[in-house]
Amino acid sequence: MNTRDEIFAGLKEMLETDFEIEGDRITREAFLGADLDFDSIDAIDMIAELQRKLKCRFTPEDFKAVKTVGDVVEIIYARLQENA
Repeated sequence: MNTRDEIFAGLKEMLETDFEIEGDRITREAFLGADLDFDSIDAIDMIAELQRKLKCRFTPEDFKAVKTVGDVVEIIYARLQENA
């Protein structure tokens, strides 16, 4: 999972499987709250699952400004580049 497209595909799969969100609702432009009905507990669960799957740590500041699925992709991409 190195490119933004691969990260998006993996994130989309996780959101479909773990959060039972219909795949056609998950786009890079989709807002986590307004479009995908994410609440703060879902966000915490998503971060924990990403840390487990990617074997890297995220800080609360990493996700402070996150609004869309694309924002999450960018954070993951940046973190993977740092750890490469």
